[in-house]
Order: sequence, then C-alpha cells, then structure tokens
Amino acid sequence: MAKLTGKVAIVTGASKGIGAAIAKALAAEGAKVVVNYASSKAGADAVVEAISAAGGKAIAVQGDVSKAAQAQGLVDAAVKEFGKLDVLVNNSGVYEFAPIEQVTEEQYRRIFDVNVLGVLLTTQAAVKHLGEGSSVINISSVVTSLAPPDSSVYTGTKGAVEGINSVLAKELGPRKIRVNAILPGIVETEGTHTAGVIGSDFEQVLVAQTPLGRTGQPDDIAGVAVFLASDDARWLTGERLAASGGFR
Repeated sequence: MAKLTGKVAIVTGASKGIGAAIAKALAAEGAKVVVNYASSKAGADAVVEAISAAGGKAIAVQGDVSKAAQAQGLVDAAVKEFGKLDVLVNNSGVYEFAPIEQVTEEQYRRIFDVNVLGVLLTTQAAVKHLGEGSSVINISSVVTSLAPPDSSVYTGTKGAVEGINSVLAKELGPRKIRVNAILPGIVETEGTHTAGVIGSDFEQVLVAQTPLGRTGQPDDIAGVAVFLASDDARWLTGERLAASGGFR
C-alpha cells in the first residue's frame, strides 16, 4: 500500500516548481490532492492532468492565501470534494531581492502577506478539519541561516515562518497534529530561471559550496514532503529539515 493512501492534501502555490512536484509526489503515494494556484490556472490544470494521467485524484482550486476568505475557501473546497483533510503544505511564496536602501513598504507588505500571513490564514482554516495524525508542512529556506545580502525582506519572512512552525508544533501537538518545516537550498525552478540564477556565476558559487555538488531539483524537496506527510514521520514535530545537499 502507498504511504498516503486514504489521505487528503492541500498544496498551496502548486502550479509550478516545488509546489507542483510536491503535489505530484503526494498523489503518487496515494493522497487525493488539492492543487492551489493564485494566478496560473493553466499551470495548475497541467499538474492535475499529470496526476490524473498517473492514476491519481486531484483538483485545481484558485485562491490567494493572503486573503482570509480565499484561504478558507481553499480548505472548504478540499473538504467538499474529498470529505476531509489530513495534510497541509504551506508552499505559496514570493521573493524579491533588493538592498536595504531600495526596500519599499509595498514590497514588504506583498512578500510578508503571502509568505507569512498566508501560512497563518491557511493553517487557521485547515486546523478545523485536521485530526490526529495530520501533518502541516511549511516551506521555508536555507536563507534563514545564510542571510545573504539584499534579502532582508525575504529572509525576514522565512525566519517568521520558522518561528510560527515552532509555535504551532507545540500548540497543535496535544491534538496530535504534527508541524514541520522544509528548508530548500538552491533549486532549479521556473522562478530561479526567471530570476537569472540558473546558469549564472552565482549558481556556480552556490554549487561549489554544496557538498553534494549540484543544484537541487523540485523532486528532491518533494520526497522530503512525502516523508513528513506520512506515518514514517509520526515522531517528528517542530523540526526544520534542510533539503540543500549539505549547503548551509
């Protein structure tokens, strides 16, 4: 039997990149998956089609996780379609890098609203349905330890996510709900291609500092998410798992 047979999962920001890989991996292990997207309907539909073609079950649901009503609507859609909820992957995130002199209030609010408020609102909506053995997985980043220049806002959001992760592990532990974080290193995604990271000198510098000697792929993160969602991780909560090839 697959590791996640009978479970229902929501993956936010799952129309591409790491989120899409996680959605497909959870479905491959038997979970029914809600593929959330903010604007890329075509991307989300493609993920659902890939899951269906492989024999899995999934639906695409639009929703801005930084809006309470839409976060609640996402959870409601999962319960309406599949009858329950067992796994929440808070993957939605945006990033933009700038030196401190160029940080704007608009930039701060946009990035914090999606990366931090989105985690709070979606988890708040989900916990009404999560029961014993459920799993919340928060996607953070190794930037919280690396603290690279020009990332004060983005790194600040991921530091907040890890703080929330620790608090909710203790808060929800008595209800037997596990809360863990994954901290990806450099990963080849549409976003890192668009940002000009992949193929750059900067990527070469990062890979040179990565003991396993390569850039990560979305599937490298997805496998960790499957583990945390499954009963194999039943004794883990409040953890911060760096999936970075050893890059710190």
